[in-house]
Amino acid sequence: MQVSSGPAAPATGDAAHGYDVPDLRIFVFALFFVMGGITSLNDVIIPKLKELFTLNYAQALLVQSAFFTAYALMSLPAAAIVGRVGYMRAAAIGLVTMMAGCLMFVPASSTAKFELFLLALFVLATGITFVQVVANPLISLLGPPRSAHSRLTFGQAFNSLGTTIFPYVGSLVILGSLAKVDVTTLSGAALDAYRAQETHVVVVTYLCLAAALGVVAALVWSRRNRLKEELADESVLKAFGLLKRPRFAFGAGCIFLYVGAEVAIGSLIVSYLMQPDVMALSDQAAGKHVPFYWGGALIGRFIGAWLLTRVSPGKVVASVAVGAITLILISANAHGAVSGWALLAIGLTNSIMFPTIFSLASEGLGKRAAEGSGVISTAIVGGAIIPPVTGHLADLSGSLHFALLLPALCYAVILAYGIYARRPAPELVEG
Repeated sequence: MQVSSGPAAPATGDAAHGYDVPDLRIFVFALFFVMGGITSLNDVIIPKLKELFTLNYAQALLVQSAFFTAYALMSLPAAAIVGRVGYMRAAAIGLVTMMAGCLMFVPASSTAKFELFLLALFVLATGITFVQVVANPLISLLGPPRSAHSRLTFGQAFNSLGTTIFPYVGSLVILGSLAKVDVTTLSGAALDAYRAQETHVVVVTYLCLAAALGVVAALVWSRRNRLKEELADESVLKAFGLLKRPRFAFGAGCIFLYVGAEVAIGSLIVSYLMQPDVMALSDQAAGKHVPFYWGGALIGRFIGAWLLTRVSPGKVVASVAVGAITLILISANAHGAVSGWALLAIGLTNSIMFPTIFSLASEGLGKRAAEGSGVISTAIVGGAIIPPVTGHLADLSGSLHFALLLPALCYAVILAYGIYARRPAPELVEG
């Protein structure tokens, strides 16, 4: 699929790319903000549901499994729909689906069933998957290819802005009343009534989000004809052929590992900081620290957008992977504030990983960029698999410190990819 904002530009230099549309960049930045903010609310919901439904760590992290499984199942269908209806219409479809997921929190709360919360999160994530498949290749194409790494990193900074703001507000609203009642002392109708009452604050939060998403979807739909697009009806299965390209396949695998490690750490922050040997914080106080993790990614992405114009992207990825491993080792072996702040500082090293790995893997794909985005977005399912495995390690060992070993191994593979992809990739030649 090819897109232009008006009459075709002459096929010379960067003008041939034909995507330099300032107002469209604002639109994509807004999508990144919304995606990041809503996704990061999971970090606040997890301790709430863990307490309400008396779950262990592995069970609580099924929230992330339900959410990120949508990427595995829906990314390639989303890419196919983008090829048929275009970027703007596909974005509107995604936003409406997100709104439907938010509205599903109402029946989930009224029945006080954990399974219905998981279903609502899956539908919400399905919509985010559509928006993700649209946003990543589109921002990469909004300018000259040589600055794609920097541009995608800058766009992802708005994703981090959402992940910084939403958890703080969410911790005030959702975690404010946590643990006022000992759930283990309730049973039967009393327990169901308490769960329904306490999940009401979650419902109100997501109803407000649904209203906002409806407004954004209407605005996007009103501009659905803004772009002149040459649509392509490509087979979903054809996209898997890109995995024959080693650089792309390795990169997709690293997206799986990166998202899994990032989400696993983010999901455990509240519980980690509450530990007596770390910072011994209350639920709400620990929740207020979550924005430091995502805020580090925000700062790092603005810095990274500048740095990536001057240093090889592969070398930058390798360097921050070393930083992440180092911080995990410090956190796992230290105590008190040092352990807690070392864990939170991993957000800074995470900052450029997703956008840079994405653009490194996508280098040279040309007109197959949307297909590539679908495959890479499928790899985001790492967020559904690695967090519960990390939680299972914590349950088996009785130590959240020990469980950090799995994210550390993920970052070690990303380090290897940074070294492997330190040179530019050749253009894809269709056979």
